[in-house]
Formats: sequence, C-alpha cells, structure tokens
Amino acid sequence: MDISRVVIIGASHAGAQLSASLRQEGWTGEIILIGDEPYLPYHRPPLSKTFLAGSKSIEDMYIRPKNFYEKNKIQLVNGHVTKIDCKTKIVYLENGNHISYDKLVLCTGARVRKLDINGSHLPGVHYIRNAQDILGLKSSVKWTKRAVIVGGGYIGLETAASLRKMGINVTILEYAPKILQRVAASQIGDFFNQVHTEEGVEILTNIRIAEIAGTQSVTGIYLENCQFIPTELVIVGIGVLPNIELAEEAGLKIDNGIVVDEYCYTSDPHILAVGDCTSHFNEHYKRQIRLESVPNANDQAKVAAKNLCGKSQKYQCLPWFWSDQYDIKLQIVGLNNGFDEVILRGDMSSSRSFALFYFKNNEMIAADCVSRPLEFMLSKKIISEKLEVYKEKLSNENFDLKESIVSLYVH
Repeated sequence: MDISRVVIIGASHAGAQLSASLRQEGWTGEIILIGDEPYLPYHRPPLSKTFLAGSKSIEDMYIRPKNFYEKNKIQLVNGHVTKIDCKTKIVYLENGNHISYDKLVLCTGARVRKLDINGSHLPGVHYIRNAQDILGLKSSVKWTKRAVIVGGGYIGLETAASLRKMGINVTILEYAPKILQRVAASQIGDFFNQVHTEEGVEILTNIRIAEIAGTQSVTGIYLENCQFIPTELVIVGIGVLPNIELAEEAGLKIDNGIVVDEYCYTSDPHILAVGDCTSHFNEHYKRQIRLESVPNANDQAKVAAKNLCGKSQKYQCLPWFWSDQYDIKLQIVGLNNGFDEVILRGDMSSSRSFALFYFKNNEMIAADCVSRPLEFMLSKKIISEKLEVYKEKLSNENFDLKESIVSLYVH
C-alpha cells in the first residue's frame, strides 16, 4: 500500500474503533490518534451513571488498555488541532506542532449546547459530556442535597436517576410540554415521566428560565413566571452541537454535520469523517441524518477502516440507541419519524417491561423496547429486512415470540 500515514482527529469511540479496525483490516502504515483529553479513549455512556456514582474509575472505562495501542503501533498524541490545510495535507496543533497526513479522518464528535442567560457561568452550573465535567460534578454532589436539571432529554433523565440513587432531591425543568418530546413518541415520554415521579423526581414542563441566581456560586433559579427554585447545583442537558468548525474552515461540505458519502468520505478525497460530527444519507429511511450514538460511531468507524484499506464497503447500518435509568434498560431501534400506527406489547401503565412498535404504511420503522431484549432483537430483523408481520400476534403477550417466530411473519 503506497499510502503510509493516517491521522485521526478525535480520541473518541469513533477514533478508538477506527484505529483498532485499521490494524484488523491490514493497514500497515502509521496511525496517529490525536485527542485533547489527558486520558486514553474511554466509554462515555457510564459517565452519568457508574462514573458519577463512583463505582467506576476513568481507568475502568478505558475502551482498550494502553498496551493495546503500543502493541498495534498506534501513536497517541495529546493536543488540540486548530487548523487543517487540505492543499499541503497538514494539521496544525495549538502547541505549535504540525503533523502531515496521507489520509485524514475527522472523529471530532459533538459538544454540549450551553445556556446563555444571566448566571449561567456561575460555579455550581455543570454540563455532562466528558470525564472532566463529571469530576467537577462529583465534587459538587458531595455536599449538595438538591439538584436542578435543565433539560428532560435522555442525558437529563439518566443523570436524575443517578442522583436519586445517591439520595439527592432532583427537579427537572423542561422547556417543552413533555419530557423527551424532541427524541421520543409521547407514550415513552409519559412512561418515563411516571417512572421518575414514582422515584421522587419533580418534573416541571413548559418552563422558561429567566436567570440563575447567585453571586459567588449558584443559589437558585428564577423562572419567567417569577417562581424561585433554591439549589446549589444546576446540571444542564439541552442537547449537543456537532464539532464542524475544523471541517468548515477547511472547505468541506457541511449540512448539520460534516457530510459524508456511503463510504464515509467527505467532499475531500483524502479526508473521511466518522461519528456524531457526521451527516449521511440513510438508505433505509431515504433521508439525510446525523446520529448521536455509540453504535453509529463504532459501525461507521469499521466501514471507514475497510475503505481506507481498499475493501470497498458501504455504510448501511440501522440506527439503534439505548438508555439505562433505575432498573430499566430502554433499547431503541430505528427512527419513528412519520409513524401512523403504534402497536403495544405488554402493559406500560403498571409495569416496567413492554415494547412499542411504530408502523408507517403497514411497515415497521422503529421500536422502543423497555426491558425487552427479545423484542429488540426481533425488531432489528423486521425493520432491516422490511418484513411484514401479523400485528395482532405482535401485540398478543400470549403469543410466544421465541417459539413461534416463523408464524409471526406474513408470507
């Protein structure tokens, strides 16, 4: 292979998987992985759960041990990239160093969306994205008895569950009429509203925040209706923004993310991109999407590695996600946008185990499975293969999916 060096910007899930997959696929040249955190690449989902609770250390969350990178001759560089020069094929670092590349892969991920109101920069206001965020939060959690979470999305709910397990009183403030409204169907929002209420979380919706009170540190939050909520700890989870600035300044095509084709290549033939920062055309749903998920980052990285090694492969993976809250594991497969029918399997009003299947024009397009791993795996198959099913059997709890699965399909 005449290409000798691949440089990866971003020591994330995507970057870590890509560096490993390159060796597995036969890349014999140099691999340089640049990350701006003082740690080896680590798993991010445990941050708001076991890492916050203190049951896992940062070392426990490493995706691979240090000797893996040494053994596979993957050079780890700690630094922040400030510029990409596509003409000379050089990346420039904040410390003044520069690194040339033959192929470049952007795994720049996303960053938290920040509050921009009076008091939002006070000590006591925290975000959840990386290990440093959680280390700061852990020091605050030690002495607080009450926390306010701004944002009722998955990261906010997962954090609320962790804090309740630690005995902290939690109030969630949500701008929309329902929690999870931007990312889930109303039934799932209603279910998790009930779960968190049962666990002692106060949830306030249709909320407008006026300002965060305090001088030296946070003392509370003023709402636009003049209500005051006292607290020393504010955790903000209002979404993320893709890190596209490097790509944009380098002249790459952008559309709610760095645009990549089915082979993970950007508009520059020497640059690929993988993970949360990317926007790709999803063949299954026939539209451009950007996914914020670990499975997408890992799967895209594997495809990018194959293509860099000359093994042409298209990225055609079905989106899937998960969320852990209390004793519940929610597994989501597919995208439910535009559904016209919902089929329920189980009892979601009095139990914490059920599945919701979303249909559009009689085709299953997505499923939300709450503590239902069998239904999750089955849904993956049905959606990816566009199988037609008997809905009455799917909704019937007395119908044994495992034993009678063949008779579920319409032939």
